[in-house]
Amino acid sequence: MSTVSDIERAMYAWAPRELAEDWDNVGLLVGSGAAEVRRVLVALDVTERVADEAIARGAELIVAHHPLMNCRWHEVQNVVDDNAQGRTIIKLIRNGVAAICMHTNLDAADGGVNDILAGRLGLSELSMLSEERIGRVGSLEREMPLEAFLGIVKRALNCPGLRYRDGGRPVRRVAVGGGSCFGYLGNALSMGCDTFVTADVKYHDFLDANGINLIDAGHFETEDPVCEAIGEHLRASFPQLELLRSEVHADPIRFF
Repeated sequence: MSTVSDIERAMYAWAPRELAEDWDNVGLLVGSGAAEVRRVLVALDVTERVADEAIARGAELIVAHHPLMNCRWHEVQNVVDDNAQGRTIIKLIRNGVAAICMHTNLDAADGGVNDILAGRLGLSELSMLSEERIGRVGSLEREMPLEAFLGIVKRALNCPGLRYRDGGRPVRRVAVGGGSCFGYLGNALSMGCDTFVTADVKYHDFLDANGINLIDAGHFETEDPVCEAIGEHLRASFPQLELLRSEVHADPIRFF
């Protein structure tokens, strides 16, 4: 019988801990490493709804991308039931559900978030966008107008819509950064990219992004494809496990 620690080691074999940013919190965040696992639920985030789903579907473990706690944007100072994070942690512990989260190490890993994103968009001849291995740069088979590429992005990532700035250039050499990677815009420009696909771009970022097509395809949409890859990796490593994909987790942002 596989344990939580067995599964954590298998995930680290793909996305080593040393690839994670120093501020990040990855690995087993809730639960016992010695606990036996028969059923795993895969999701992008460990939300209250995902915790409820894991309990209802009999999963002993959730494997997710975004950390449940102790990140720079959402530090844990207490675990109480008057906020969503505390309620989620309490619920997991009370019901014996563990949580493993692989974040920036999975962004950086070969075959991880950014390689998958680049592949979805038809890019080849990939190279690293940054020294931290966050993001990728690649080329399309042939140059195309921005409008045609926008259609590819929307369909490939199942986006409800795209926010973009037209840099006045056709698309051929493209940088991608799943999630919030606008900070690497300078890298994309210095590497000769005509287009950058990422998420969480602010208004003034669009104003300042001169000379490049800038596409905000959504945080959820640019990272969610990794969930399928997590399931495939665990299925290959642990054929006896039952792998479940979350049916309740979705982009919380809606368009009217």
